[in-house]
Amino acid sequence: MNLLHANDRAGEYPPSYYAATRAAFGPLPPLQGAARADVCIVGGGYTGLSAALHLAQRGLKVIVLEAHRVGFGASGRNGGQVGSGQRLDQDALEAAVGLADAKKLWDFAEEAKDMVRGLIADHDMPVRFYPGIAHACWSDSEVRHAAAYAEKLRRDYGYDQLEPLSREGIGRLIPSGVFAGGEVDRGAGHVHPLNYAIGLAQAAGAAGAVIHEGSEVTGTQQGARPVVTTAQGHVTCDHLILACNGYLGGLEPQVAARVMPINNFIVATEPLGDRAKEVLAEPVAVADTKFVVNYWRLSEDGRLLFGGGESYGYRFPDIIKTVRKPMLEVYPALRDVKIDHAWGGTLAITMTRNPCFLRVAPNVLSASGYSGHGVAMATLAGRILAEAVSGQAERFDLMARLPTPRFPGGVALRWPMLVLAMTWYSMRDRLGL
Repeated sequence: MNLLHANDRAGEYPPSYYAATRAAFGPLPPLQGAARADVCIVGGGYTGLSAALHLAQRGLKVIVLEAHRVGFGASGRNGGQVGSGQRLDQDALEAAVGLADAKKLWDFAEEAKDMVRGLIADHDMPVRFYPGIAHACWSDSEVRHAAAYAEKLRRDYGYDQLEPLSREGIGRLIPSGVFAGGEVDRGAGHVHPLNYAIGLAQAAGAAGAVIHEGSEVTGTQQGARPVVTTAQGHVTCDHLILACNGYLGGLEPQVAARVMPINNFIVATEPLGDRAKEVLAEPVAVADTKFVVNYWRLSEDGRLLFGGGESYGYRFPDIIKTVRKPMLEVYPALRDVKIDHAWGGTLAITMTRNPCFLRVAPNVLSASGYSGHGVAMATLAGRILAEAVSGQAERFDLMARLPTPRFPGGVALRWPMLVLAMTWYSMRDRLGL
């Protein structure tokens, strides 16, 4: 079964709060017949659209092939959080690549956040950046760890945007009474993710990139001039970029062995009106410390957008049932609130939670596997891919040095083995361990 078609209608955005409030864009015509490009990009999410924008700005002829609509995948369905740092803490990165490279990776992540804010402003995108992400801790030990990590970032990385919160402090921000403490990252933020993807597509098109929607890639042929085939045409190019993330399928086995698609889910309540103050005292986004992370924020029209739960098969489960349970664990007073929207999407993780940057061939590059930390990092990945295509590969090579081993059992057995591991950690969450 192909994840591109397992849960969604061909050529359409899945029903969601984001789709219901998206900016007008497209649809764009599919590829027809033969085409020639300096760079062909497979995938119209943040990575592919950012790469297209930055390559077109360098004067290259760029064609983007998107199977459905731009932002169709995780880029248009996620929680919208623009977080600080890499997916792993700096302690883990220092152990993996050394202090010097860990500091470069921190700087990359700071650049990535600045990119999101800057691109929105520079291209007058139909989306607003809201500052602030709170991290809500369930246990006292997690609160102590959060405070120690905030001090490390201040001392070693010069980052002073983290504000530790006591039980009383987190209670004022999140008036549910269930958290032991936490912190607020004033240097992070959140966006409407689909409108940000549409904004990237508009900017890339204005720079000269050609985007074809409804153009599912059926195969690639590597060589001095790679050929990318769809049902109705093909592109011959000098460089090929794979930006497919969780929807890669079997298109490139080297990437598929390291990047695993998993499903995540979000619900949107009815507008809460005055009850919105029972959810958040400030318009920040939140993520908690569960292994299967819960994350939430208020929409511009006062709805609670709450994400939680995962699945590891192709078909989505009962989404409202899956997400309502953790939502009510945080906000039991919202038991009577109606759910207006519920949707799922497929993201991609790696064994180490590091993003997977891979040079598949000398002129074939891939970036994916952001493990839930992709809004900012996928945007930066596009710039780094553009640099590498243009012969400036230092930053791509550093990202490619991050450990992203193959999943045990290869592509065929990675899914059942992941299910076993995730089930174990999910049980630990339920037991409060």
